[in-house]
Amino acid sequence: MSTGTQPTGTSPKVAESKRSKRAGRIADHASGGVVALLVKIGLLAVVDAIAVYALFILFLKQDWVIFAIVVVFTAAINIIYFSKRMLPAKYLAPGLVFLLIFQVFVIGYTAYISVTNYGTGHNSTKDDAVTSLIQSAQYRVPDSATYDLAIVEQLGTFNFLVTDPDGDVLLGNTDTPLDEVSGADMSGGKAVGLAGYNTLNFADIISNQDQIAAMTVQVSDDPNDGALRTPDGSSAYLYLSTLSFDEAADTMTNTETGVVYADTGNGAFTSADGEELLPGWSVVVGADNYTKAFTDESIRGPLLSVTLWTFAFALLSVATTFVLGLFLAIVFNDMRMRGRKFYRVLMILPYAFPGFLGALVWAGMLNQDFGFVNLTLFGGADIPWLTNEWLAKGSILFVNLWLGFPYMFLVCTGALQSIPDELQEAARMDGANPWQVFRRIKFPLLLVSIAPLLIASFAFNFNNFNLIYMLTNGGPRDASASINVGGSDILISMVYKVAFVGANRDYGLASAFSIIIFLIVAIIAVVSFRQTKALEDLN
Repeated sequence: MSTGTQPTGTSPKVAESKRSKRAGRIADHASGGVVALLVKIGLLAVVDAIAVYALFILFLKQDWVIFAIVVVFTAAINIIYFSKRMLPAKYLAPGLVFLLIFQVFVIGYTAYISVTNYGTGHNSTKDDAVTSLIQSAQYRVPDSATYDLAIVEQLGTFNFLVTDPDGDVLLGNTDTPLDEVSGADMSGGKAVGLAGYNTLNFADIISNQDQIAAMTVQVSDDPNDGALRTPDGSSAYLYLSTLSFDEAADTMTNTETGVVYADTGNGAFTSADGEELLPGWSVVVGADNYTKAFTDESIRGPLLSVTLWTFAFALLSVATTFVLGLFLAIVFNDMRMRGRKFYRVLMILPYAFPGFLGALVWAGMLNQDFGFVNLTLFGGADIPWLTNEWLAKGSILFVNLWLGFPYMFLVCTGALQSIPDELQEAARMDGANPWQVFRRIKFPLLLVSIAPLLIASFAFNFNNFNLIYMLTNGGPRDASASINVGGSDILISMVYKVAFVGANRDYGLASAFSIIIFLIVAIIAVVSFRQTKALEDLN
């Protein structure tokens, strides 16, 4: 009986050719053929359409670096997915693109913002700052000529259609100065409409009167020439500013007081006595934010205390949840206990609820005035669980223990059950007691699988923003600090407050704090994972 696969009389080359064709048919079938090609073309068309739109916006903003990056990436994606020789790249490209966009770009952009003064009063360009300053100091010119006005709209943007005293028709909006147009619809010597624009009637003007009254339209490209504003939507008047910008000297002069404000390179026009005109603009300040974080006493002190509390919170959170989770795992892993399945379900109930919701529930229960804990468990006592610094920190650790021990309980249960019973029985045969079995066999083997999870848990709690924000909002407020920070804030919640809470928001300083956090977590992770390699010998 023949056991070969090659038919009698068939040459090896013919058989090899048949196998190649068969493999090709299988590969084509697996790739989906025409349907897969159409889907691929459709998806690439969407990607290309988004890229073209992005390139159009970048071209208008003249951001040539990002423009070139988008062109290169778009071309690379098209080449990869239309080529038959780049099969590995087809699988690697999506992950690589998302990694670059959501990780590398975010970290790089945060690092860039950290070396600028970007924040409240410094969040735009210099040209925008000049325009804003001049407009903020405007006053209506006495006996100003009346400019006939019609409000026209295009793509949701309101525009002034102006007929000046000389009969010229001009069009402009808050972003574009007035420019002469032709072909307007005239009525009684006044322009009332323009092709491509919708003219607002009286009812439309009334319904949008606040937005229209707030509009300021420059007369020309030179902001010193003044701007038009309207009180009623039918007539406009000339407004001039008490601030005059000298582009050649790069100065701003107050025409009433004669004070001259110069550009000193700090992102704002500054007088000789140090007075700044705000808003300013965003400029690169180098390492000033990092220097401020470590040298300004009103920032350095709170930063140091917050950093120490962050480490303490992360370490204690991991330690307490691990110890409690391991203890319960050992208890409920005992075959002699009845109703183990029922108790295990109860143990994981806190893990079944969203963390932010659990924190909100506990915030209500720990409320000083009407919380369940004070009213019921302590007989109406007035205990400031969330408003006293040390009680707030204790409450945070307790609530985090309640939220976190089920996770450790689950992973420790799985790790314990994976340890072979033969090792424990052999130890008992050698006369080891239960504590010795646990300390010398169970615990070291447990750490082999649990150590990476403990490191991940530390990193998570190091940035556990939800718990802090929902439970205490970082309070109580530290009145001695020049930044918005509280007694129970950790680094990430402090960064959030510096960037997004309060009247003065300093994105540059917040970004510097974010980079510091990133470096701390990265160093701890690298050192910790290197140390865990010693546990691999236990296998």
